[in-house]
Amino acid sequence: MSVRVGVVVFPGTNCEFDVQYAVEQLGGRVELLWHGEDSTKGVDAIVVPGGFAHGDYLRTGAIARFSPVMRAVGEYARSGGPVIGICNGFQVLCEAHLLPGALQKNAGLKFMCETVALRVETTSTALTNQARVGDVLRIPINHFEGNYVCDPRALAQLRAEDRVILRYVDNPNGSLDDIAGICNAEGNVVGLMPHPERASDVLLGSSDGVVLLKSLLAAATSRATLLV
Repeated sequence: MSVRVGVVVFPGTNCEFDVQYAVEQLGGRVELLWHGEDSTKGVDAIVVPGGFAHGDYLRTGAIARFSPVMRAVGEYARSGGPVIGICNGFQVLCEAHLLPGALQKNAGLKFMCETVALRVETTSTALTNQARVGDVLRIPINHFEGNYVCDPRALAQLRAEDRVILRYVDNPNGSLDDIAGICNAEGNVVGLMPHPERASDVLLGSSDGVVLLKSLLAAATSRATLLV
């Protein structure tokens, strides 16, 4: 079964076609979801991709969270649908309170564009179910505000509930507890700063992102099967 992955597009989004290419190379289909539409169009999974939604004015993701599509994404997430936020998409999911915490400016106040090593910490999520705990993946980052923060209570909860899904092997941006990605309590909503779609082909420098994208498609297939 060819599953349909919705990719949200805001003014300023610039990674939607990267995600589309990577998903379609793995056999999925993509439906672009314009931010002004209050519908997820019956897709089997959703990706909120990277870029600069609404120019990152006011605060990254702060305006995007009020777009009509985010009401639909929120309802979809609460119904158990797989939702992945990548980079700017992670920031949007935090602003929309679909994930805890926030992303602030990198330590050192420098924009970062490099390939980093990530360690898989859990496999019970929509983005890691095809990986193995302890796997180290080489995936690029491309951000200025990727420094994850949350209050001590939220961090304790993330740790206790095994909701830190990816950690930096060598923390590049100052993120609390080396966090590169987290999930909600149910594991169906995931946010991460690195870009797996940019590590989907060895010609791009790494294909380590494929296992994460295959996990997303597996979660989407499971969702589609349940709804048949």
